[in-house]
Amino acid sequence: MTNPRVRYQTIEFGKIDIHLCTLRNKQEFHDPEGIAEKLGISSAAWPIFGVVWPSSLVLAHHICNYDIGSKRVLEIGCGTALSSLLLNKQHVDITATDYHPEAETFLNRNSELNGDALIPFERTGWADNNDNLGRFDLIIGSDLLYEDEHIGLLSNFIREHSNPECEVIIVDPGRGRKNKLANKLLELGYRSSFSKPENSDYLDNEFKGDILQFVRSRKPRK
Repeated sequence: MTNPRVRYQTIEFGKIDIHLCTLRNKQEFHDPEGIAEKLGISSAAWPIFGVVWPSSLVLAHHICNYDIGSKRVLEIGCGTALSSLLLNKQHVDITATDYHPEAETFLNRNSELNGDALIPFERTGWADNNDNLGRFDLIIGSDLLYEDEHIGLLSNFIREHSNPECEVIIVDPGRGRKNKLANKLLELGYRSSFSKPENSDYLDNEFKGDILQFVRSRKPRK
């Protein structure tokens, strides 16, 4: 089995260039030791982590000029980790995580490609309860909800990794689960709001999804 073919591209965010090595296309596959298979990742799903999806571009453009300050940020389901690479370039305290066994390899490769420090990464799933990620002030992600069962898993993962005051930004391409996620996170104390990207000229097609924003504040003392 040959190594998967890759491509190189540069994505511009104002005066910031992010260089990316990604899979050549969605037909690539390379799992010689069966690591992904043991994790339940099929050959069809294997390449999903390694290409840049429209939702990933929307998230990166959205957070490019976001006032993050000194917040500790986590990108979940990072895939090619475009937003993490961009925030890393801006010297934000960013950590990335994904379930795919090859995500870290590409993340490290791209961090070095951009001349930046390696981004802290941990491979873990939303159902796992023994990771070492800790808690964060801002959690971001894109195109995360493929199945209804993901709603509860994602909500609980967010809860377990949120500081008492926490903001969550998820770009959803419109898979019909945003309201279910909002209702679940409301039970956990998060207020929600949905919006459209202000500009999506960088996409080949119209973006029909939403930017989901969830905020949890400290409970007032009684």
